[in-house]
Amino acid sequence: MNQPTSTTGNANTGHELNQLAEDAHALLAATAGVAGEKVGEARQRLTAALDRAKAMAGQVRDKAVAGAKVADETVRANPYQAIAIGIGAGLLAGYLLGRRCGSKCD
Repeated sequence: MNQPTSTTGNANTGHELNQLAEDAHALLAATAGVAGEKVGEARQRLTAALDRAKAMAGQVRDKAVAGAKVADETVRANPYQAIAIGIGAGLLAGYLLGRRCGSKCD
């Protein structure tokens, strides 16, 4: 019930990263029969980069989920403070944007 939801931007980014990984794996498969020292080195570097990217993506996802859980718990424990902070941030942003625009935004 309290599952974090992803926005369209996050879903698109994840899809693009998955597509990139699939393309890289397809490239590796296509060059499997190609001989040559430089091709072999390039395949090794690409494989290592893919492994690092997967590990990094997993760490980022884990940290984001942990941060969302902490934020959710904090808001549920202190709902009135969370509302007050949100209102204060909105007022401050409105004030700063209002000062910035002034008569230029007409």
